[in-house]
Order: sequence, then structure tokens, then C-alpha cells
Amino acid sequence: MLYQRGRFGVVGGVLSPVSDGYKKQGLAPAYHRVEMCKLAAEDEYNWLTVDPWEAESPTTIPTAQVLDHVDHEINEIMGGIDCDDGTKRRAKIVLLAGLDLVQTMSTPGVWEKRDLDHILGRYGLFALERRGTETESALASLKQWRHNIHILRKMQHVTEDISSTKTRLLLKQDARPACTEVKKLDKQPNGDRSSPSLDDMIPNSNVRDYIYRHNLYRGSSLNGLQYR
Repeated sequence: MLYQRGRFGVVGGVLSPVSDGYKKQGLAPAYHRVEMCKLAAEDEYNWLTVDPWEAESPTTIPTAQVLDHVDHEINEIMGGIDCDDGTKRRAKIVLLAGLDLVQTMSTPGVWEKRDLDHILGRYGLFALERRGTETESALASLKQWRHNIHILRKMQHVTEDISSTKTRLLLKQDARPACTEVKKLDKQPNGDRSSPSLDDMIPNSNVRDYIYRHNLYRGSSLNGLQYR
């Protein structure tokens, strides 16, 4: 869609897992999340990479600072992106997120206005539509940055209601023993194929194998937080 509009050319993507300082319930240790991201991106290394900088921090790093870091690494350290004529060109760094996260940006008291201005004003945002989140409601308080927010309408190759919370719930419900390698998960725990399965949520079998091998998200306590 971005190419069809003729406004953007996507030349790369960066996955940046949050640090252990981000005390979200059910969050696996940072080193596991970095490794899972690497496994998920290993077939896409020509354009997708994993940056452990944020994950290795002992404290939580604001999104605005993460974008600054990526911008610095690509445009200052690397000198920008390579062009066909052998020259370098400055890359535009943009945050990619689900529309549900954008909804929190419209919720008073959740984000600092200076951070929103930095993220949405300086960098911009690609927001993927999410089931259960109304676009106009999510953008209600972000009108001053609307020109820099680009909505990605329903995409056929993306599971519309993909969710880390739902994925952890499916993993917890799955009766498969720990340390079992899985190449294909044909059924959900309740046998209902009308809703996303683990195959839908985690299409990369290497990531699924890693989760089972290390017994992640199976009801154990990680990061001092107990799964529910």
C-alpha cells in the first residue's frame, strides 16, 4: 500500500524489544525476547534487523528516545541509506504501531505532550488497523499531527486481531509439555478455528520451538510477575 501511494519506499525495519525495566505483567526476560525477535527476522535479514540497545538498558527508555537512537545509528553512524547511484540519502525514521497504541496517545494523562510532539511531529507514525479500535476515536486528540499519521487499512497478509496478550493466553492454555519442539499446531485448545490459532499468532516455527524449549509464557513467574 505504501508503494502504491507513491509516497514512501520502505528500505528497512528495526525491532526494538523493551527492557526488563518495563514492568508489564507476563513479560519474558529481555534476552529471551531479543532471541525470539532474531529468530522471527532471520529470513528477512535483507531488510529487517533487531536492535538490542533498548532491551539491554536497566531502565525503561521512552519511545521518543528509542526513535532518536535509531535515527542516530542509521543517519549519523551509518551515514544514511545507500542509493542506486552510489550516494547516501538520509532515511526518514517512522514508528510502526497498532491502532490500539494510537488510542492510548489520545487518552489524557497516558503520554506526555512533548513526547507526542517529538514522536508524531518529528518522526511520524504508521498505524495498523486493529479489530475493536475505531480509527476516528483513536485519532480524536491527535489532529495537529494528523498529516504525519498514516493508517494502514486491513492488510490480507496480516492477522487483523493479532495480540501479544491473546498469544500468551493461547500458550498458557496449550497442554503441550514444555521443551517439546513444534512444527505445526493444527488446533486451538478449544478446537475453534474461527479465532486465530498459535499458527496465526506465531507463524514462525523456530519462534514457537524456542518458546516451548525455554518454557515461556506457560504460567511460570518471570520478571517477578505472575501470569494470570
